[in-house]
Amino acid sequence: MWSRDFRRFGRQMFDRGDLKYVILDLLKDKPAHGYELIRALEDRFGGFYSPSPGAVYPTLQMLEDMGYVSAEQQEGRKVYSITDAGRSYLTEKQPQVDEMFRRTRERWGAEWGPQAHRMMHDLRDDLRDLSRSFADEARRRWPDPDQQRRIRDVIGRAKQEIRTILEEQPATKV
Repeated sequence: MWSRDFRRFGRQMFDRGDLKYVILDLLKDKPAHGYELIRALEDRFGGFYSPSPGAVYPTLQMLEDMGYVSAEQQEGRKVYSITDAGRSYLTEKQPQVDEMFRRTRERWGAEWGPQAHRMMHDLRDDLRDLSRSFADEARRRWPDPDQQRRIRDVIGRAKQEIRTILEEQPATKV
């Protein structure tokens, strides 16, 4: 849960309907099955976005129904390829595609360098470690009501301090 929420930073990655452009853009380079597309999207966004199969597979089905992709069974998996109609559609919609990628870069800081992405990965890992540490300790000995209240107070103060830090000045690109 922490990882999924942190990856999305509490925001929707794409506007409604934009995922089809990204999938077509990926498929124009090479055919892929659904999970390859999910991994390619994770890679493209530095690991901070991972679409669910429940978003990717219906989009692939819609693109197939529209004639923009075709599917072929290979080793028990459906492998999708962009069709000529899909390439034409992508070319026709290039201004919307460019605008979508511009919004995504602006929203997610995709132009940040590798150092900033590394720092964000480290922060995500720290939050995941905190969550796991709490879960490990709670399995050994569930906190009593007073401990639960104190833990929630610490988390509340940490959230407020983080908000305060983030409100100090605009994010600096690294």
